[in-house]
Amino acid sequence: MPSPSAEETSVPQERPVVRPTDQDEVAAAGSELIGGRVGRWARLGDGPLTPVRVVALVAIGMFALGMVQKIPCYEWAWFRGATSQYTHACYSDIPHLFLGRGFADGLVPYFDRLSGDIQYLEYPVLTGVFMQVAAWLTLTPDSDPIQQREQMYWMVNAGILMICAAVVAVCTVRTHRRRPWDALLVALAPAFALTATINWDLLAVALTAAAMLMWSRGRVLAFGVLIGLATAAKLYPVLLLGPLLVLCWRAGKWREFGVAALGAGAAWLVVNLPVMIYAPEGWRKFYTFSQERPIDFGSFWLVITQRTGDPIDVETVNTASVALMILFCAGIAGLALAAERRPRFAQLAFLVVAAFVLTNKVYSPQYVLWLIPLAVLARPRWRDFLIWQACEVLYFLGIWFYLAYTSGGDQHQGLPQEGYQLAIVLHLLGTLYVCALVVRDILAPGRDPVRGDGTDDPSGGVLDEAPDAFVLAPRPDRSRPAPNAVRGPQEERRAVPGD
Repeated sequence: MPSPSAEETSVPQERPVVRPTDQDEVAAAGSELIGGRVGRWARLGDGPLTPVRVVALVAIGMFALGMVQKIPCYEWAWFRGATSQYTHACYSDIPHLFLGRGFADGLVPYFDRLSGDIQYLEYPVLTGVFMQVAAWLTLTPDSDPIQQREQMYWMVNAGILMICAAVVAVCTVRTHRRRPWDALLVALAPAFALTATINWDLLAVALTAAAMLMWSRGRVLAFGVLIGLATAAKLYPVLLLGPLLVLCWRAGKWREFGVAALGAGAAWLVVNLPVMIYAPEGWRKFYTFSQERPIDFGSFWLVITQRTGDPIDVETVNTASVALMILFCAGIAGLALAAERRPRFAQLAFLVVAAFVLTNKVYSPQYVLWLIPLAVLARPRWRDFLIWQACEVLYFLGIWFYLAYTSGGDQHQGLPQEGYQLAIVLHLLGTLYVCALVVRDILAPGRDPVRGDGTDDPSGGVLDEAPDAFVLAPRPDRSRPAPNAVRGPQEERRAVPGD
């Protein structure tokens, strides 16, 4: 028999899909509910139940359970005083803003002035477009009772947001190709189901998840466009350009970063420019509202003011929040440039968004949606993820029971101020816990669940396996691959333990 040619022997073996039940003790224990760990000879990905389909179906199922949790409010609690929607923990902005922001009256966002304290819609433009499209799709006649129209408006929004939830799940599956089952963390996240229909944040989360997928595939311009669109829906996605700048600086990928940044700026401008030109006062409302908004629920600033009894001036809080955010970002940049091995993009993305959440003067319960996909990509470990989710669920319950306590008059049914402060602290500690683990993984890459099998950065796109061009305190062997880096195509690739 002739010996194989050099060309044939140089073809790398296909690296197997990571099985969480082989690497994660919590996933292994949980798998006992459905028959135990995946067998050695199981044919994963064959047949109709591929990882993408399974995760998408689970995400839709959990989203539906979240809708079921809102039934008491849908049927009556949204419309009969404030306290009931808090005691049932089923509050949503969506039905209230249908009337409160003029959609029920046919007003055009940003162009038509509202009656009341807020004169224009206080949401970014793309979110305003989403709200307006949902209003057009609410086909109940104007002659119907307002309650029925609000119910239908929430239902239409929930249907579109369910599509966004499926997009988030599918994009998370595909971002780390060899770890598709990690996305079950997103699909099964209890805080995801509970908060998905409180507001319209899932639009920006879906666009950001799609952007992460595009970057992981090396589609730099598509990433930038999607980040620009996501920023036109919510402010936080623009923060991802900061970690990307630092990582591209370290890898010398300036052209790629420039394309991404220009794509983001152009996409954001295309969405915003018409409103900026023809309705400048309405367009500015989101930004002025964010600046003028006082200390609000969920922030450590609220704990300080409640414990001390001394109010803090809004300008002081704005300045302090920005200063803290800059300090955190500087620390993240220093970590990225000084770490022995270049951090993964998802790790830094999670850290910078978490820093924004921790330092902001308000933390609405649906903000956890921003972090869930990034946390799964940054540290896909069930135990740590569930600890954090437990803290977020307790905060979710805490804010509604606190509002029930403060809005119930003399009855005081719910959680007193001290209990709510404890819920805020739990949320902060849970987020800091995940941040600490991500930082540890950056400093000790061998403890990173994603890099444990020799992978470099599956969400890194052009950064994946790229050599360093600049580091702080460079070492003599910096030009050589790290000991646990992905091996080249001429070398045998190591299989995942248990396969």
